[in-house]
Amino acid sequence: MNRYLPVARQHFLAALASTSVVVKTISAVVVLLYLLSWAVDTSYALGVTPGYLFPPNFWVWTLVTHGLVEQHVWGVAANVGTVMACGRLLEPLWGALELLIFFAVVNVTAGLLAGLSYLLTYVATFHLDFLFAVHIYGVAGFLGGVLVALKQTMGDSTVLTVPQVRLKAAPALVLLFLALLRLSGLLDSCAPLAAYSYGALSGWVYLRFYQRHSRGRGDMSDHFAFASFFPEAVQPVVGLLAGLVHAALVKIKVCRKMVKRYDVGAPSSITISLPGTDPQDAERRRQLALKALNERLKRVEDQSAWPSMDDEEDDDDDEVRTDTQPLLSDGRDTLSSTPRTSGGPTGASLSSPSSASHSGGTASSGGAQHPESSIITFEDASSRS
Repeated sequence: MNRYLPVARQHFLAALASTSVVVKTISAVVVLLYLLSWAVDTSYALGVTPGYLFPPNFWVWTLVTHGLVEQHVWGVAANVGTVMACGRLLEPLWGALELLIFFAVVNVTAGLLAGLSYLLTYVATFHLDFLFAVHIYGVAGFLGGVLVALKQTMGDSTVLTVPQVRLKAAPALVLLFLALLRLSGLLDSCAPLAAYSYGALSGWVYLRFYQRHSRGRGDMSDHFAFASFFPEAVQPVVGLLAGLVHAALVKIKVCRKMVKRYDVGAPSSITISLPGTDPQDAERRRQLALKALNERLKRVEDQSAWPSMDDEEDDDDDEVRTDTQPLLSDGRDTLSSTPRTSGGPTGASLSSPSSASHSGGTASSGGAQHPESSIITFEDASSRS
């Protein structure tokens, strides 16, 4: 175990050095608050306590700080690891500012909704423990939002091979895991489960309807619909209910109506584009295409290393032959078969058109012929007096 710690520490420092200022700042604050928790009860002062969140106390700063508070070393490791995963996977797509906005939106919304849920539970049961004994803090809320964002951008990636688990199923599996921990008594309260659920929900709502990017707002693609977070057997029912809720929210001006855009000025046929599909879908398809291309290149790497024999044969055929060979099929030379004129001993020697055409036809019928078989040659003759 001791020999693996220096390697893990080296990889951690290298990954932290390559991240942005936002990721480094959040990680440093998490570590400092954990060290401060040895002397002060940071979960009480900086965590969300439902009884102090609403008037008359109104501790609104806890909505911002509760996601940075940890009481155990494994919580610090999970918090810093989640933030660093955002820096490596999401920040190149969004930018540092958008990552900071997403961090703030998810944590504030998760803390507010979780505190409101405990307030409603107190109204139903009149137990003061739900107001003052519960402290909501930790990475659970932001973890839910991050898993939703990773499902949007890298949903087809495989997390486990045996059994095969894809990243798009990670939000539901983590929710089930936290529920089992609560039922088994390993979790003291339902606060982490509530924070995770509201964090995932708030992250999905922000990415679905409100995130700004190059093609507008939100991501209205089908693979990021609310029903896609559930098993396929119940997706039709969940999709119907989600559609009804969305229609009601559109009526009261909370959500905007889904809009399709048609680019009729495209040079090809009409293209239909949905707002919000440019950065996420393009990056996801690019990664899948690169993976398939790398696998195909590995398969043909050995074959492409050897030269092709067909190329060498084509090069030999293209070269001009310089050796002499018979121009006619019966072995006679064209010049010897042409009659000489009786114009003197040094008269012009030329081949008649009939013999030239005859030799050309014979050579073409006989297969390969010399390139100069149809050329008429002249000899210099002395001028007559």
